[in-house]
Amino acid sequence: MLDIKLIREQREFVKKEIEKLYVSAPIDAIFELDASKRKLLSTVECLRNQRKSLSKEIEKERDENIKLSKKNEVKKINELIKNGEEDLGSITHRLNDLMLLVPNLPYEDVPIGKDDTENIVVSYFNEKKQFDFKPRTHFDIGEKKGLIDFERGVKISGTRFYVLKKAFAKLQRALINFMLDVHVNDHGYEEVYPPFMVHEDCLTGTGQLPKFADTLYKDSDSGLWFVPTAEVPVTNMYRDEIIDAEMLPVCHVAYTACFRKEKMSAGKDTKGIKRGHQFDKVELVKITTPETSMDELFNLIADAQDILNKLDLPHRLVKMCTGDLSFSASVKYDIEVYAPGVAEWLEVSSCSNFMAFQARRANIKYRRGKDSKPEFVHTLNGSGLALPRTMIALIENYQTKDGNIKIPGVLMPYFGSDELL
Repeated sequence: MLDIKLIREQREFVKKEIEKLYVSAPIDAIFELDASKRKLLSTVECLRNQRKSLSKEIEKERDENIKLSKKNEVKKINELIKNGEEDLGSITHRLNDLMLLVPNLPYEDVPIGKDDTENIVVSYFNEKKQFDFKPRTHFDIGEKKGLIDFERGVKISGTRFYVLKKAFAKLQRALINFMLDVHVNDHGYEEVYPPFMVHEDCLTGTGQLPKFADTLYKDSDSGLWFVPTAEVPVTNMYRDEIIDAEMLPVCHVAYTACFRKEKMSAGKDTKGIKRGHQFDKVELVKITTPETSMDELFNLIADAQDILNKLDLPHRLVKMCTGDLSFSASVKYDIEVYAPGVAEWLEVSSCSNFMAFQARRANIKYRRGKDSKPEFVHTLNGSGLALPRTMIALIENYQTKDGNIKIPGVLMPYFGSDELL
């Protein structure tokens, strides 16, 4: 959420920044509601002061007729205050609802662009693998070897679901454990295992609600929502808290299953395990001071890339333009890994700095010193990494001509052998 003072004092600036995102936001309506709220608040406060003064006069008044007259005045003022407070509550509620629809503003160096075609490739890492045969796709390999069962996935749960079997199921588990260990042991993150279902306030806090309700799964009986990413429960661990400055940065890594109503054009990405309504992910979350958040973002990106470097997978770093930023991100970089079978660059991590946007929504603050006024923290997150696209890249990059799949050396202790099949 943006600071209402920013809209109040720099409305035209905010509108111009939002134009860069190629979206609309009710800035003028917010400005007018805020003005009405402040005017009404002033009126109610004036009435409260009048009531306070009259109450003191009544205490001192000896003339019963005058006292009765002043008591009647107090009753009238009480009615006006009651009506004013009800109107104030209604305006505040409407104002808050509109504020929740306003996206974060882009960071100063985010390139202006309309969509993903105008994103900027920052750099490439690790050479693409060279094959003396045409590399097969992960789904071709998986189906022929009986390691992916699409038909039974659909039978169990419907489209966009599948069953990983035998070596593929083991490979995914090995990758998850490998990633967690690297982030904990090499990068210094603290591992947490959060719930996979959360209260509505949590999704509002991190920015998925109310705007993206149609992409999320909800249990109607309990009112709990299935997490679209571990960012939601992990960030909300600190909701409505004031953190001591010496605890920052908070760095967590978490594994969760993720649940999303993937909405794609008919026929798009229908083959393979690239897109599904349920998938696994290892997530990195940081909570920092404002002064250090950009440095921490690049540290987080490096930590995510380290997984791909250790696996020796070709990848690239892409800076998102304004039109391809997420709703909550002020600046975002994607890490894309190359999969030769499908011949695509696949996003395996989106690393974002939300600045104070999520912190203001979730009311997460820190105190610089014992007597300092609480301030909003900055929050960051990025996948470290997302399955199953990392699986796709590994399978397709490490396939052999005879139909086998080699296991990278760093993964062998987790998988138990140097070949998958």
